[in-house]
Amino acid sequence: MAMKKLEDYVTSIPDFPEKGIIFRDITSVLCDADGLQLAIDSYKEMLEGLDFDVIVGAEARGFIFGAALSYLFHKPFVPARKPGKLPRRTVSKDYELEYGTATIQLHSDSIRKGQKVVIIDDLIATGGTVEAIADLVEQLGGTVVKICFLMELAGLKGRDRLSKYDVESAIIYEGA
Repeated sequence: MAMKKLEDYVTSIPDFPEKGIIFRDITSVLCDADGLQLAIDSYKEMLEGLDFDVIVGAEARGFIFGAALSYLFHKPFVPARKPGKLPRRTVSKDYELEYGTATIQLHSDSIRKGQKVVIIDDLIATGGTVEAIADLVEQLGGTVVKICFLMELAGLKGRDRLSKYDVESAIIYEGA
């Protein structure tokens, strides 16, 4: 039997959350041990040989992959969270979403000056969430050395928004 590719584990759901949108669901990747292993291995390959100090994971699915990678590379994990979820002093950034606006936060002591940071998320669409996280990392004195995604919706041009960073995606969907 032929080995399945990572994209074979992603479920595409038409017209969700609204008509004309194809939702790329990663829960089908997470719910299959082989799919999850392929996903983690894909991220791991993106980071092999890279000099970095810390991994920041975007809420919420970036936590899943980022924490596993932090374990594999023996690096600290920093959660980027929605407002009201982090208990200590935070820095915040407002940003635009595909369907509105949002805010993301980091603990103000989570990144030290000069640290080399990798940002992990599951999907790049317009790039707004990760751009906001990168801004916070830089505000705290860190340097973003790589941004990794499981999936990329190339039609939404999020990579253009992140053009000053090293961006890599395991799967690229040409449309939106």
